[in-house]
This record gives sequence, C-alpha cells and structure tokens, in this order.
Amino acid sequence: MNILIVEDEKNVRNELKRLLENAFFKVTVIEKFEHVVDQILDCSPDLVLLDLKLPDQDGQTICRSLRQTSAIPVIFLTSDNSVMTELDCILLGGDDFITKPYTPSLLLARIQAVLKRTINQPSEQFLLTHKDLSLNISTYKVLFKSEEAELTKTEFKLLHYLFQRKGEVIPRMDIIVYLWDNDVFIDDNALSVNMTRLRNKLEALGVSDFIQTKRGVGYQI
Repeated sequence: MNILIVEDEKNVRNELKRLLENAFFKVTVIEKFEHVVDQILDCSPDLVLLDLKLPDQDGQTICRSLRQTSAIPVIFLTSDNSVMTELDCILLGGDDFITKPYTPSLLLARIQAVLKRTINQPSEQFLLTHKDLSLNISTYKVLFKSEEAELTKTEFKLLHYLFQRKGEVIPRMDIIVYLWDNDVFIDDNALSVNMTRLRNKLEALGVSDFIQTKRGVGYQI
C-alpha cells in the first residue's frame, strides 16, 4: 500500500515517513509544492496524508481540486484544531481529520480504518506474525491464540525491531541505538529492564522462550 505525504515541514515529513515505513507501507513524499494535485494523480497512491498550510495552495484547495477527478482517500493532518476547519475539510471530501501532535498508534489505526473503509483492505495487513505470535502495529498489542496484551511504546519498538530482523542475532548496541537514538547517556541496563518486562508479558500470554539471549552478543527471535 502506497501512502503519499504532502507536508512542507521537513522534520514532520521525515518522522511520518519513518513511522509508515516501519509499518511496512510504501511511502512517497512531495517536496515541491507546485501543481500538487497533478503530482498526486501521477503517483496514484492508496491514501494521501495532507497538511493544511502549504506554500503554494492550502490543503483544502488541493482536496477540492482532487475531488473533481479522484476518490483517493485523504486524511488531513494539521495543527489547526478548529471544529469548523475539521467540518470544512470533511465536507470537501476528506476521509478523516487528525490534529498534531498525533499519537503514532492512533494515526496508524485511523489510516487502517480509512483503508478498510475505502479499499476493503484486510486488517491482517497490520499484523506481523512469527511462531504463532502476532504483533498488531496499529494498536501496540501482541496476540497469542485468543489472548492479547498491550505494550508500552518502548516494548512495542523493541519487539517490532526483533520482528523486522527475525532470524538474525541482533547486537545489544544495535537495539539500544534504535530505541534511544536521541538519548546519549542512556543506561545499558534500560534495555535489560525493558526486555524483562516484555518477556514477562509474553510469558503471561503463554509464550515461552520466544526471545532468545545470545550471551555476549544480543537477542534473536
């Protein structure tokens, strides 16, 4: 599934791109904001994340023009939390309206909802499964048989990273950098604490020895 990001703030755009790619979407970004509608139509994405305040045309104008020729799903993503603005965007043909700062899990869940409603995309796309254990990347929950447990943000990132590199022995330092790349003084013990908490949650679901410790190196699933 290809999601197109129309966002002029580079940091926000890059953050969204990483989030969506980690959720296994193909991501396209627009960096030049002339003729945005033509760029959207040329890309033919499955969904558009559209900011309201853009350099050339505002998001509402873009959505209005897009709706003349296309039913591509549009989610407005903006810092404008006005009820009237939200109503205007929905009446123009927007499929959802999300205000910044957004919660990543909520954003993924609402993308999932729009895709299911407009493209009939199965919810299984948002499940990663390994050895009968499933990780739902839109709800931050782990599932085994009929049981489920909710993960913290760090626990989710940790398990998600292991899923991304299943079969590999991942060095501890690789995991630490991935989890806390902005925290220079992070204690190595923090990984051990979060790993223990994650393992305890898996044990409570009836999953034993899912995460293996490779002594002196790191972890593997």
